[in-house]
Amino acid sequence: EEGAAGRRGERERGEEGPAERGPGAAFHMFVVMEDLLDKLKLLSYEEEALRRHNMRPLSRHYFALPTNPGEQFFMFCTLAAWLISKAGHPFEQPQEYDDPNAVISNVLSELRSF
Repeated sequence: EEGAAGRRGERERGEEGPAERGPGAAFHMFVVMEDLLDKLKLLSYEEEALRRHNMRPLSRHYFALPTNPGEQFFMFCTLAAWLISKAGHPFEQPQEYDDPNAVISNVLSELRSF
């Protein structure tokens, strides 16, 4: 009974499991990634961010599927640093072998200052 009551409480607060969200919920991350890619293209990320770092353009599902976590994390950090700089806040580009915790801490700290 506790388990069922706990699950009911979760649903009442708006926390649904995968089965309750419908069959399309599993593909939502792909839609979000495509939207992200469209927005990055509008900001000319290929010319401004990727060419500077000699990186390849993102695929439509780059962050939706876990393929190479280290590479994906570095790409995320590169894009985050570029977007923060583009927003007018000078931000040092993280290096590939920097401590991930320190990099994320710096990104979050800079975003909080907005």
